[in-house]
Amino acid sequence: MILGLFFLSSPAQTAVIAVQVLGIYWLIAGIFRIISIFIDSSMWGLKLFAGILGIIAGILVLNHPIVGTIVLAKTIILILGIEGNIFGIIGIVQAFRGAGLGAGILGVVSLLFGALLLANSWGFALSLPWAIGILAIVGGIASIIAAFQVK
Repeated sequence: MILGLFFLSSPAQTAVIAVQVLGIYWLIAGIFRIISIFIDSSMWGLKLFAGILGIIAGILVLNHPIVGTIVLAKTIILILGIEGNIFGIIGIVQAFRGAGLGAGILGVVSLLFGALLLANSWGFALSLPWAIGILAIVGGIASIIAAFQVK
């Protein structure tokens, strides 16, 4: 909930800090992935590739935090847009194969949202910190309510 307040009160700075934390995580995870090859050498090539990729991504994000934030936000929106289109097409196909009107309606809605995200990806990328902030606050409030309901 506190993170949500930070995202709403200072979205750009909070997004950059969050991406820097992600960069630190990628860097450390990449190092540990490579170290893990010496403990368990199974799939060592994949572990080495993932480790190097994590180290490079971490260093790039830490050296260029603003660019990293923009690229990450844009990438998230593009992935969600593509995913919406795929789910939409699957839903429409399922509706024609007998899954019912609900599957078709959900498919059309998913396809529309996916297309909207892809058509205006910069606008949605810029609003992503506010969306994260609102979701974090709502999630925090829901967690507090759920904690009081558990007996």
